[in-house]
Amino acid sequence: MAGTSRGSTRSRASKSSTENPQIRNPNRILRKDKTRNNSLIRIFSVNLKFLIGFGIIAFAIALLFICTLINPMEKPQKPRVITPLPAPKLMDLPMFQGEHRESLYWGTYRPQVYFGVRARTPQSLVAGLMWLGVKNERYFMRHVCQDSDELKQYGWTSHNGRDYGHQVLSEQTMTLTTSFLKSKDHGSGYGGDWAVRIGVQSNESVPDEEMLKTAHLFFYVADEGGKSLTLGSRVLDIHGDSILASGSRSDIGDWQLHLFSEDVSGVHYSGFKTPHIHNLSDLVQANLAVQARQFGHLQLSDSSDDSPSILVFQISARIPFKADIVFLSGTSTRDSRVEERASRLTGTSLTSLFSEKQKEFDNKFKKSFILSDELGLEPVTVGKAALGNMLGGIGYFFGQSKISLPSISTPNAGDNSVLYWPAELYTAVPSRPFFPRGFLWDEGFHQLLIWRWDVYISLDIIGHWLDLMNIDGWIPRELILGAEALSKVPEEFVLQHPTNGNPPTLFLALRDLISKLKKEKFAATEARDISVFLDRAFVRLEAWFKWFNTTQAGKEMGSYYWHGRDTATIRELNPKTLSSGLDDYPRASHPSEDERHVDLRCWMHLAADSMHSIAELLKMDKDIKKEYSSTAKLLSDFKLLNKMHLDTANGAYCDYGNHTEKVQLTWKIVETGSNYPRREFIREVLEKPVLQLVPHLGYVSLFPFILRLIPPDSQILESQLDLISNKSILWTDFGLRSLSKTSSMYMKRNTEHDPPYWRGPIWIPLNYLIVSSLHHYSQEPGPYRERAKTVYNELRSNLIRNIVGNYKRTGYLWEQYDPKKGKGKGARLFTGWTATVLLIMAEAYHEV
Repeated sequence: MAGTSRGSTRSRASKSSTENPQIRNPNRILRKDKTRNNSLIRIFSVNLKFLIGFGIIAFAIALLFICTLINPMEKPQKPRVITPLPAPKLMDLPMFQGEHRESLYWGTYRPQVYFGVRARTPQSLVAGLMWLGVKNERYFMRHVCQDSDELKQYGWTSHNGRDYGHQVLSEQTMTLTTSFLKSKDHGSGYGGDWAVRIGVQSNESVPDEEMLKTAHLFFYVADEGGKSLTLGSRVLDIHGDSILASGSRSDIGDWQLHLFSEDVSGVHYSGFKTPHIHNLSDLVQANLAVQARQFGHLQLSDSSDDSPSILVFQISARIPFKADIVFLSGTSTRDSRVEERASRLTGTSLTSLFSEKQKEFDNKFKKSFILSDELGLEPVTVGKAALGNMLGGIGYFFGQSKISLPSISTPNAGDNSVLYWPAELYTAVPSRPFFPRGFLWDEGFHQLLIWRWDVYISLDIIGHWLDLMNIDGWIPRELILGAEALSKVPEEFVLQHPTNGNPPTLFLALRDLISKLKKEKFAATEARDISVFLDRAFVRLEAWFKWFNTTQAGKEMGSYYWHGRDTATIRELNPKTLSSGLDDYPRASHPSEDERHVDLRCWMHLAADSMHSIAELLKMDKDIKKEYSSTAKLLSDFKLLNKMHLDTANGAYCDYGNHTEKVQLTWKIVETGSNYPRREFIREVLEKPVLQLVPHLGYVSLFPFILRLIPPDSQILESQLDLISNKSILWTDFGLRSLSKTSSMYMKRNTEHDPPYWRGPIWIPLNYLIVSSLHHYSQEPGPYRERAKTVYNELRSNLIRNIVGNYKRTGYLWEQYDPKKGKGKGARLFTGWTATVLLIMAEAYHEV
């Protein structure tokens, strides 16, 4: 209305002045005055309405502003569980920068494949090897480590963790070797150059068949960031030009990949543009299949997608043959010396370098792990393989873990997870074919071996794990980072639960370092750097300790229990305790907050005592030292320990909880809501559970012994030695079984599909801890010293004999060993914590 009036007045005034601008009519002036007065009344009326409306809006805005001041609107915040701990990162320490970082930039950091190279950076340039194996007159592609390939043996026979390694891979019909070497030469780019020599030999007694006389290798290079790679200009005539591929990256500058071989007559290739490399073997097989169908040739297509991010080169030759593949960085610099550097990494020069590196490895091995001549040569071979596979299995991963959220923070159905922040992890792995990723509680055992070989690699790995800590002090128990790692994990195991912990075994290695520091066993530079590391790490270790001490605490002072057990399951004979690391080891039949887990109590003592030792070493405030000292003192209180966990009838330590022995799995018909009920293995409870000590004897029963909380003159020590040496309980001729033969759960399945895991089989890491404590008590004055020494010698001998014997027969270290016949079981090439057999051989035991 107001707009219309103003518009009309403006248009009339404009029209009058245009028609006769020079005439001034008094009557018109009078009419204009009258009109003006009427308009003022209308405008005032309109403005009043406008002002009232404007006032209401302004009042509302002011009211909103005042409310905001009183109750400020909270910005949406990411969940605490994915918020990093606000503390300086260990990886930012100067000791991990500069020369150290560059020296470890390239490496065999892809443990999930038979041979692979990458840099310690996200979106790295990567390389790897595939080949065709022959079985039943058919070809099968080998690339990713897996048992179904049925290799007779494979693994690193030596590896120094830095710049050299030698690996043997035995097929049924042929044996491949991969020898890896790094070189930092004048003119090279960041991280230097590297070379791999691939050798192929026929095995003995191979049938004289044509398809067994030629080997087909496939070496590839790929850019994880998707950058385009350039094919060598004369790749099909490799004798005229050795360059297979080239490219450029911001981290290493221009680079080239060369092939040198007198045995290879030709090379074929294929290029792919794809964001993923974990399915590369499928792409290569599909390419070969098309060529075989169309042309009858077992060779790549000699074609490429536009701007390929992956180049694969087929190297085929009559057996035996060898080929040197050389990677050169910084090739476009003024003084790059490409030909000279390439020449140094091929032929007789490379052979000499390999020989020098192998000699260095052998000498360092002899110095780091002193093995008695009484052991003989075979244990030395096994020991080197254990160490080589541990170091050769170190990997670098980058990505985001999938984390479970509490139900209260996920109101939308199905929205129960969130991604951890993007993170990198440099870590050893338990098993290349089965578990090629980081496991927190395994890593503490790995570091018992690695720090004795290379303390800086060990600190680097421990630092990466501690940098993964969130604001609450929690670290994921299993790290599945990146597409390659994720491709090996079943979906149900991907999700990590922030309420659940894992044994803080990193303190085993840290405790060793502290002890050696106090005894001045390190060189001055190493001692200084370890102290600097511990000083920076303290805030993270403190947060980790407090997370355990609050979230895993039990109802009674000094008691703890592992969270995460399923209280509602009807399909498990005994609900698993995955967070303990002992998975199906039997606990209280009915999980509850009343539980007390003796193993966790002992881990907490180790952690508290280690924190006190670090605080003392670094001369920290007395209140800090007192806090950890008092906690350690409480947890080492022998009377309190016995009151909570000792079964006086047999001198064994037990868990406590709501328990009944009368539980069984039975087949029942279960209604599914459809027309077809199904038969399932269901848990049946035949007796009401009561609060009591859980009467299962096994590894858990020995934890106070393992952590040396039992006084050397206590009669309970004698009882523990009885448990260990009793053949009806834990003793076998191959090592100590995980669960007593007298247990109602001994070798029992936990579900229809879960065979016994920690319910009888022999596990080497726990045997290592027990052997360590037997050695300790055999050195301590007391009435049971000689008994401990006798048991120690027998157990050590049994373990070494059985593991070495299995390796000789099968070519592998195993995840576990059968308690009846000592045969290797579970995952093979389990060169994670099973490698602690080398420490048993060398009598190199952890400090407590």
